[in-house]
Amino acid sequence: MRFTLTLVCLVLSALGSAAANAGPTLLFEADTGKVLYSENIDDQWHPASLTKVMTAYIAFQDLRDGKIKLDTKIICTPLAHKEPPSKVGLPVGAKMKMDTALKALIIKSANDVAVMIAEALGPTHDRFIARMNATAKRLGMTRTHFANPNGLPDKRQVTTARDLAKLARAVTTEFPEFAHYWSMSDFRLGKRRLGSHNGLLRTFDGADGLKTGFICDSGFNVVASATRDGRKIMAVVLGEPSSSDRTLRAASLLEHGFRQWGWKQLFNTETIDNLPVDSSARNARSIRHTVTSWACGNRKSARKLRAAKLRIKLQQTKRKEQSRKTTARPKKSVRATSGN
Repeated sequence: MRFTLTLVCLVLSALGSAAANAGPTLLFEADTGKVLYSENIDDQWHPASLTKVMTAYIAFQDLRDGKIKLDTKIICTPLAHKEPPSKVGLPVGAKMKMDTALKALIIKSANDVAVMIAEALGPTHDRFIARMNATAKRLGMTRTHFANPNGLPDKRQVTTARDLAKLARAVTTEFPEFAHYWSMSDFRLGKRRLGSHNGLLRTFDGADGLKTGFICDSGFNVVASATRDGRKIMAVVLGEPSSSDRTLRAASLLEHGFRQWGWKQLFNTETIDNLPVDSSARNARSIRHTVTSWACGNRKSARKLRAAKLRIKLQQTKRKEQSRKTTARPKKSVRATSGN
């Protein structure tokens, strides 16, 4: 069921000033890289599971180069098995086809599968990390450093909104044949159906990717894309205090991008490549204190968020009941009269 932006706004208002602590944001055209909106795009940030976009990018490279195939099986190693959730949870020695692994990586955001891919393509974990950083350098991601393939907490793992935009543009324009992985909202693994954390795929008109990420130090991140009338726009949103804030912020940016298209952008020449780097850009910092999550220790904010969502759900239920009663009520017959 699609949510309305009005309902989400009610949640945000219940949270008070939490949204004021939002992090960097960037809105741009996928094909040209033209910047439509930007805030602090060179501040370093912990990418969390947005890291997996790079892991997928390297896998796509190897698929295109013929080094692996979609039916190539990769193995769950002891290192992969011990990774914390989100994960698929395969036992050591179990195998998975690369096609399924990519779905688990992108849709489920499985940390264990990210390590399985890294060790299969590296062909060691450390060598895969080296490939990630070499690829980032080639793509012009100047303020990015990777320390693992899944985005789990590591102070060395940093990026920026601009760098993530360069990566997102590259992975979508260079590998259009794999676009379906980014747009899938769920997939079946055995008897389980695993869903995406990207709420936009189910709620925003034209949404077709890409990836969400969350750790306490980074807040809720997303690189989102949507296509309407053949025009693809992408939004990078970092450091939102909740998943609802993340979805609303990205949806608002994307809608803004589609609506302002036309003469307003005719003379705009700023792109993610030529926009001057901010000399006052900050290094990565933890925003754990702003995140409304039980896992991050902010129980009061989490309770407040849950209560706001419950109130909205009750309001929705009450409105549905009222609408149902109105619909079921028989209409009064009207007696015809002659006019004077």
